[in-house]
Amino acid sequence: MPGAPLAYLTRKEIFSACHRLHSDQLSEEENKAVYGKCNNFHGHGHNYVVEVTVRGPVSSDTGMVMNIAALKQFMNKAIMETMDHKNLDKDVLYFKDVVSTTENVAIFIWNNLFQMLPNPSILYEVKIHETEKNIVIYRGETCS
Repeated sequence: MPGAPLAYLTRKEIFSACHRLHSDQLSEEENKAVYGKCNNFHGHGHNYVVEVTVRGPVSSDTGMVMNIAALKQFMNKAIMETMDHKNLDKDVLYFKDVVSTTENVAIFIWNNLFQMLPNPSILYEVKIHETEKNIVIYRGETCS
């Protein structure tokens, strides 16, 4: 829609999950040095706050970039049903061979949403607040 206003729509969800930061590529000593207390054998948990932003033209018919109820449903499938109250390392197959850092959680959510959205090109950003002080943003970009 040339000339249509471009808007950003963000929805937030909160999920609780536990994980252990541990890489099979590193020795036990290296894991402890890299991940510190987050390498605890029994894991630790977070209340992750996830913000998903879509970007697109505001439809002259509906007045929306996307129906927020539809975005809520996609986020429920991609995030809540998959990760809420789960052990990321044991219950989410993706993390069997991928370290469950917040960066990788953001990539996982992005990939899930990208596959689900009818128009994935509107997916703009996944932002995760792991703690009040630690935030990761992923926009589907790769290094060149």
